[in-house]
Amino acid sequence: MKFLYRADNHFNLANLFTMVNIASGLLAVYFISQNNFFTAIIFAWIGGAFDIFDGKIARKYALSNEFGIQLDSFADFLSFVLVPVFLIFQAVYTGLDGALLLLSGAVSIYYVVSGLRRLIQFNINAEEGSVEKYFTGVPTPLGAILLWLAYLTAAYGFTNAYIVMGAMVLIGWLLNSTVKVPHP
Repeated sequence: MKFLYRADNHFNLANLFTMVNIASGLLAVYFISQNNFFTAIIFAWIGGAFDIFDGKIARKYALSNEFGIQLDSFADFLSFVLVPVFLIFQAVYTGLDGALLLLSGAVSIYYVVSGLRRLIQFNINAEEGSVEKYFTGVPTPLGAILLWLAYLTAAYGFTNAYIVMGAMVLIGWLLNSTVKVPHP
């Protein structure tokens, strides 16, 4: 079991936690495609929990490496960018048609590109084992939480698709802004 605590092993403990995040994200996508939004959200939150623990484990046991940084960003892209956008598209935008459906598609693509850009920039600036005091721009997990809130407001009838689109544009912009967010 020593291989779980070797930084040079792609299947170390931290990376295995990241792989559970990826599996949870894939399961969330499947359940969204089946319009089972409740189960999808449960898996998305499970992925989020494993995202928290993978970084803590990597730092505690000095398991951080370039492979893990890239794997974590892939998991973040799936769980915190694609999953919430797909959920909103399936659950909130499905009643739209014509130009509004095209607009919702463009807004969704904007958010996906914004999330991907943020994660790529984060990887370019990342150093193994280091943690900054502040994030510059909203991190993708926080962006996902904000999108979940936008989804919930629409699901419970407090807002509509137009407000969710506006929130998606704003949150997408915040991902790559200069806003300082304290690192937990």
